Amino acid sequence: MRTHHERRVGHAFAEDRKFYKLTPTSIGNINLDHLAGQQVGTSVLIKKIGHGAMSAVFLAFQKSLKRQIAVKILPKSLLTEKSAAFFQQEAESAAILAHPNIIPIYEVGETEDFLFFTMQLVQGNPLSYYISQAQKNIVPSKRFLPLPTIISLMLKVLDALAYAHDNDIIHRDIKPDNVMIEHHSKRPLITDFGVARVSRTKSKSDHLLLGTPIYIAPEQILSGTVDGRADMYSAAVMMLEMLMGRLPYPPYKTAMDLLKMKLSLKDRIFQKRPSEVHPVANRALDEIVFDALAFEPDERYPSCRDFAKQLEHYQKQMIRPSPR
Repeated sequence: MRTHHERRVGHAFAEDRKFYKLTPTSIGNINLDHLAGQQVGTSVLIKKIGHGAMSAVFLAFQKSLKRQIAVKILPKSLLTEKSAAFFQQEAESAAILAHPNIIPIYEVGETEDFLFFTMQLVQGNPLSYYISQAQKNIVPSKRFLPLPTIISLMLKVLDALAYAHDNDIIHRDIKPDNVMIEHHSKRPLITDFGVARVSRTKSKSDHLLLGTPIYIAPEQILSGTVDGRADMYSAAVMMLEMLMGRLPYPPYKTAMDLLKMKLSLKDRIFQKRPSEVHPVANRALDEIVFDALAFEPDERYPSCRDFAKQLEHYQKQMIRPSPR
């Protein structure tokens, strides 16, 4: 007989599959080349530069300000009530946030063929790219991102999340793929607010398992009401991956297996600590990260800002000269 947790997970995950299987096709099977040159708001589409399950991102030129931007579109041929709601939610959630580490949204609208919103074009790669590149280094001791870089990046991400939470926005899908790093400035930018929610309101999406199984907090698995501490947990998983190269989960075959393990193993889900892997990390850093990874939200830091304060204190200890 399945446990109560397993039944909850099974129901939530079934709902999640139901959400993602919105239409018999996906945007990857649609030829969008004919959209090049089309006017969209104040911009002209140039070429497609990427796509997800339901939406595509185009490089575009904004004529009014003479700059290149990105345009995300959802074709109406793929439109359902849920896909439209999540697309609109992404645009509106990000549009109300003005923070140097959150990708800005410029314009929201629709044409005869698709819904769209325009945003900053980030010249860079996702954080996941840098983690994987480090792992390929031929020198074992250099297969990890430098600790000062990790802490600096985390402080910026946590500050952006704290700001979003102050504005009642919970991202719900923080992961390395959703943090873009600008080439020139090395500035991290949080992207993809597609499954974000306004914490002061109730939504039908509260009953869906949304997010990425590897990174989501335990309370998200149970499809309960989440707050900023769920984003904190995901950010801490992301930091763990930066520190260790690979997340130290027990072996699993499917996403469902991992979700069940998160609920059954609780605080024992991670089998190693950063100090056992990263050449510079120590037990003090282990404690900071794992406080943010506590199974129970009430056992984590009260907020992303409090998590950041602990990292700032650790950072100061790192650079303090040792007594002679």
